[in-house]
Amino acid sequence: MKNSSTGPQRSSSQADAKPAAGTTMTRRRFLKHGAAAVLGAGLAVGAYASLWEPNRLEVRRLTLALIGLPAAFNGLKVVQFSDMHLGFYAGAKAAVRVVEAINREKPDLICFTGDMVDGEVDALEEAILPLSGLEAAFGKYSILGNHDFYDVEKLIRMEEKAGFTVLRNSHAKLRRGGEQIAVVGLDDGIWGHPDPASALEGLPEGMIKIVLMHEPDYGDTTAEYPVHLQLSGHSHGGQVRLPWLGEVVTPPGAKRYVQGLYHVGSRGMPLYVNRGIGMTQLPIRLLCQPELTVLTLRGETCDRESLGAKSPS
Repeated sequence: MKNSSTGPQRSSSQADAKPAAGTTMTRRRFLKHGAAAVLGAGLAVGAYASLWEPNRLEVRRLTLALIGLPAAFNGLKVVQFSDMHLGFYAGAKAAVRVVEAINREKPDLICFTGDMVDGEVDALEEAILPLSGLEAAFGKYSILGNHDFYDVEKLIRMEEKAGFTVLRNSHAKLRRGGEQIAVVGLDDGIWGHPDPASALEGLPEGMIKIVLMHEPDYGDTTAEYPVHLQLSGHSHGGQVRLPWLGEVVTPPGAKRYVQGLYHVGSRGMPLYVNRGIGMTQLPIRLLCQPELTVLTLRGETCDRESLGAKSPS
């Protein structure tokens, strides 16, 4: 007698078998795992941006050629720092760290390019005072930024007490070996009244002039004058940068020039934009470390590309 079955038969145990508990990924479980992963990644990024990166000071060193630089100043080491924003998640401890980092570089000249404070000036004298420990053969010079206008005169007195020469549409001459160059400071471009003509008055056209101006986009104006270098801050480099996209947003006055070295105008005036030390608006930095810039000035010519120079888009 033949078997009438047309195919293999399953045992009752096989027919009734079910997946073992915990081996299936239900939609609810998938969403829970996905949400946990996103939350974990967000917390990690948030911790990095608020606790780690703001404290990771990058020292950026570059050599910059200035045609006509007197031989006595060849090799001049200029340290630029900017945008301390003391009072906004930064105080005396942050100032002490900056002083230690700058003094390790043994600079000839120290330039601060604005936004010393971010709050009521009265409460910040103890935060500014540690900057009196900065040391440089040619001294330290400062200008005002747009956040420095809570009480300008009081802030200037505090900075002078800390040993800064505050330049506001004025200049100072540096002398060495019978030769001179000038440091020129302009008033803030947002709340102040920058006046390059007044700041440069009395300086020979051929004299090397290093201009300090808080807002970097003002470089398009500065480049029309007999100026050889502009140092700026203000942008914070965007403060938050995204992979492949760069800065998310920059403030007015830093839309065209955001970070690093540019050459501006028909003469190719060098403009360097420092990312700053502190933060504002949000207490975070992402892919945009605080920066200390160490510039070594040379009199010979250099290839722009070798110096990392960028042209405005």
